[in-house]
Amino acid sequence: MDLGIAGKRALVCASSKGLGRGCAEALAAEGVHLVMNARGAEALEETAAAIRAAYGVDVVTVAADITSEAGRADVLKAAGEVDILVNNAGGPPPGLWTDWEREDFIKALDANMLTPIALIKALVPGMMARGWGRVVNITSQSVKSPIPVLGLSNSARAGLTGYVAGTSRQVAGKGVVINNLLPGIHDTDRATALDGGVAKAEGISVAEARTKREATIPAGRYGTAAEFGAACAFLCSQHAGFIVGQNLLLDGGAVNATL
Repeated sequence: MDLGIAGKRALVCASSKGLGRGCAEALAAEGVHLVMNARGAEALEETAAAIRAAYGVDVVTVAADITSEAGRADVLKAAGEVDILVNNAGGPPPGLWTDWEREDFIKALDANMLTPIALIKALVPGMMARGWGRVVNITSQSVKSPIPVLGLSNSARAGLTGYVAGTSRQVAGKGVVINNLLPGIHDTDRATALDGGVAKAEGISVAEARTKREATIPAGRYGTAAEFGAACAFLCSQHAGFIVGQNLLLDGGAVNATL
């Protein structure tokens, strides 16, 4: 299927590794030129070089903390006018509800709610003026099925979901489509870190922790960054213009719900 986005320009945040990289690669495979951001310059440049070589698209890199005001300014200056925005940032640390103070929630909100909102506010007006745009926010399955040890993420990402629900309906008439992708467990550094935490708490190996988690997923495995990226690319395509303000689960069936 031709997604009809060759020649478009996308800003993909936190895209040197994991799900962000999966999205960047899937878009590049469709001929989309990229502005890639991550904190670590070395990993970012390695990923950008690999994408340029594989797909022949233009790739601009900005090593910066997208959750900081200065970092966002640097990224937005380099990005200029973009047609596609993929919002992504690492999740807050796990813990228990008794562990978190106000400062912890502020950090989580800055990273996983307020930063995506700031980028939407900065870039969507231009998309509206040009009559076409796509925004995909990478959130979490936890907005539909809260994960007890990820209370900071549950809270911040649910807040972004509420913002998108209202905002997406206000801009759709101008050709701008905003949706959320809700990953379950995928085979990324984040999953490895979470498995490591379980292993330490339960006195088992990381491999055993992963096997236990896989057993809770109907698909029987972790997702891949490539299949997640493919879903992102479709939501950014010309075929997704009637999909507005939705929350698409990519969790292998882990959330057991009718709707």
